[in-house]
Amino acid sequence: MTLAQIGIFAALGLLAGAVQTRLPRRWAMLALSVLAVFWLQPALPIRGLDFWLPLVSLGLSAAVWAITLPSGIRAERRDGIAGLVILALALGVALTRHLPGLCCLTPSRPPETLPVLIALAAFVGLVWLAARGFGRQPWTLHARVAALALIFVILKSEPLTGAAAAGLRSLAGQNPALAAPVDIRWLGFSYLAFRLIHVLRDRLSGRLPVLHLDEFLTYAVFFPALTAGPIDRIERFQKDLQADFRMDATRLQAAGERLAQGLFMKFVLGDGLALFALNPQNAAQVQTGGWAWLLLYAYALRLFFDFAGYTHIAIGLGLLFGVRLSENFNRPYLQPNLTAFWNTWHMTLTSWLRAYIFSPFTRALRARRWPAGPIILLSQLLTMLLVGLWHGITWNFIIWGLWHGLGLFVHNRWAGWAKDRPALPPRLAALGGGLLTFHFVALGWVWFALPTPQLAGRVLRVLLGGAP
Repeated sequence: MTLAQIGIFAALGLLAGAVQTRLPRRWAMLALSVLAVFWLQPALPIRGLDFWLPLVSLGLSAAVWAITLPSGIRAERRDGIAGLVILALALGVALTRHLPGLCCLTPSRPPETLPVLIALAAFVGLVWLAARGFGRQPWTLHARVAALALIFVILKSEPLTGAAAAGLRSLAGQNPALAAPVDIRWLGFSYLAFRLIHVLRDRLSGRLPVLHLDEFLTYAVFFPALTAGPIDRIERFQKDLQADFRMDATRLQAAGERLAQGLFMKFVLGDGLALFALNPQNAAQVQTGGWAWLLLYAYALRLFFDFAGYTHIAIGLGLLFGVRLSENFNRPYLQPNLTAFWNTWHMTLTSWLRAYIFSPFTRALRARRWPAGPIILLSQLLTMLLVGLWHGITWNFIIWGLWHGLGLFVHNRWAGWAKDRPALPPRLAALGGGLLTFHFVALGWVWFALPTPQLAGRVLRVLLGGAP
């Protein structure tokens, strides 16, 4: 989000906070979140795609809501009203193409009205069928999880994204030879996919509460958390949405402090450090270890201030609407070991992976009576490999994930061995562990920041005193 967009959202939050009843606030949050999906979507070179991708995000979310309705429960009148509101807003965005003075909420002119009406009718049909109970068998829910994962893989793999871009260019009547992976930048899909998979998995396990369409859509595309998280849990979000909310001085101060802190961290510290942080250009030019460490320290701090700063902004905006989003960072660079680092860095992603990947995989291996050591090693390698692939399917992200998976395994084994063998005073051990952990994480950022193993290897050689 830009500063202007944050300012507009904050102003609307203050206006929503002035509404003292739960009903108007709930519908205002739904409408604003739906419109924000179109408004925040970046411009794309493929004709009409910056309209179609937000529309598909809404359609996917509505379809998952309908699929996860418990057996015997049908959509209510309130759900029908919510559906009409969503359809009207999406159609209204499309119709701005005919209003020269108001066009457009999307970065480029929306598509012709007839294809939009056909797409909306198709989504309505799919949601209606799902709400009537079609396709709710467990295997179909697993298939939908797999489908979301497949879309995720396509978006994270440059060759697959490039091929998809070429196909979309052909459909739009554009030259497919000009296709590139950056042609498809689907706003917030990574976080949307994790939210929808969380809901599908909880439906399979019987833990999902009954939700109305307006609650579900607001959760799925809640605009403060759409672009960069955090990944909230739906049962916690629903409680805030259903609770009575009254803006008072305490809430307003808390929101203001979060917004101010986030704006300073992201736009002052993060953007300032980005001017000389490690990147592919300066990585290819750096010749001495001292400059290489300076670039790496700047990158490590820039990454934290940018990401944590945005989280503060998201939490501050959420507070203005009566929703307290989950915390995502808690002084990660000051932690004494790698396990503590991952318990305080991007905490909602860590929690998601622990609940849906690490714990089920560990239980499955224990059921086969595997020894503890191989179970821990494989579980941590798999989990951290998926964290790496979540950022992109490249060799560098794979290496980065394995780097942390092995690091977590080594710490686990060391912690077990050293538990009854204290060798240093606790404060000195914490200080030494903190320095070691920070530099282990910082060296890992080399793989994260650079596009190829060759370039990352060059920087690591310089950092460690070798020849470029």
